[in-house]
Formats: sequence, C-alpha cells, structure tokens
Amino acid sequence: MARVAIVTGGTRGIGAAISKALKAAGHKVAANYGGNDEAASKFRQETGIATYKWDVSSFEACRDGVAQVAKDLGPVDIIVNNAGITRDGTLHRMSREQWDAVLDTNIGSCFNMCRAAIDSMRERKFGRIVNIGSINGQAGQYGQVNYAAAKSAVHGFTKALAQEGAAIGITCNAIAPGYIDTEMVQAVPKPVLEKIIAKIPVGRLGHAEEIARGVVFLCADDAGFITGSTLSINGGQHMY
Repeated sequence: MARVAIVTGGTRGIGAAISKALKAAGHKVAANYGGNDEAASKFRQETGIATYKWDVSSFEACRDGVAQVAKDLGPVDIIVNNAGITRDGTLHRMSREQWDAVLDTNIGSCFNMCRAAIDSMRERKFGRIVNIGSINGQAGQYGQVNYAAAKSAVHGFTKALAQEGAAIGITCNAIAPGYIDTEMVQAVPKPVLEKIIAKIPVGRLGHAEEIARGVVFLCADDAGFITGSTLSINGGQHMY
C-alpha cells in the first residue's frame, strides 16, 4: 500500500538513497533538508521527490513541517529520522555548543519529528518509524563523545517508543550503519580510510542503497511484527 513518508536529511547521502528507495517502493515521499538549497533543488529535479526545508532541531519547525507535508501529500505514515551532524573533538577540547548542536540535531530531532506525527498515527492505528543510529553509537569512537552519546540515545529511544506503539500498529526500529561510501567518508584521508576498511570483515565500505533497502523492509505494511529492533548494517565490523 502506498504511504506518505518523510525522510529527514533526505536529499543527500544515505538520506537521498532512502528517499529514492521509498519512492520506488510506491510511497509518496517528502525529503526534508536543512540548508543546502542547491543540492535540494538538484535532487528534486532529478527525482521528482518533493523537498521541504526546515531545521529538525527545532520542535516548532518539525511540527509545522509535518503539518505542511500532511496538507500537501496526505497523513504521514512513515517517519525516517536520518538527519545528523558531527562536531568532532576530544572531550577536553569540546565546547558546550558542539555538544548541544549534535544532541539537538541527532537525537532531539527524533523526539521532534515523532511527537509531530504520533497523534495522527495513533488515530489511524498505523505507523512506521525508522531511526538511523550508527555503529559509533554501539561501539563508541574516539573524538566523538557527543555523536556517540546521541546515536546511543537513538537506540534507547527506539526501544522505548516501540513499546508504546506496539499494540496500536505503530512500529519503531533503528538501523545502525557502519562506514558507508558517502561524501563525508570519502573525504577522510586515504591512509585513514584504508585503516578503517581493513577493520571491516567484508573488505569494503557499505553503499547508501544497502541502508535504504533495510529502511524499505522495515517500513513495509507486512513488517508489523518487527519493532524495537536495531538492524546493524556494517559489513561485520561490529556484531551487536
């Protein structure tokens, strides 16, 4: 059945792959983005997917954004919380601003988006929520106490919300990607990237489309018995 889906951070990288995969599965997709108008315009022209600009770290912006998508496309059945940022640095050099920015965007957005959509999902007794965590939220990472804390919180948030929605047709799951061949990862210096790949048992970086296939699977109408789970897609780098 065709559903209305919102993908945050949905015009670039993993988010773009998710948006396109959900559209290919027959859903109406709204791709949210935060700031890169040029990339969003190019994505919209290439895919025909509607794009919406708002700051996912803002509760009010998410409330208004979800309402606008519902007005344009119909009631929102699927939320994919993919938007995320990094502000890396060791703790003794990290500012409170770096901490707050990552927590507000990476985990605050999960609350903001789900709170904006949950009442409608409860009324219709259907919902699919997929939160994009990270291998670094499972295993930790040097220089990323803010990012690791936020992504670890994503997994806890997922399990708790899954319990709230289970009896009324709302599932909530997480995907924890490993190192994926996005622009951000490809920008890592080659010697460092080679060391990262050497630690991945399958011997390569993942592809954004591999994460997207997991999202489509979890968002399907017939995936109703899967909730509170974290799907690790990391090439065997961390088995959790």
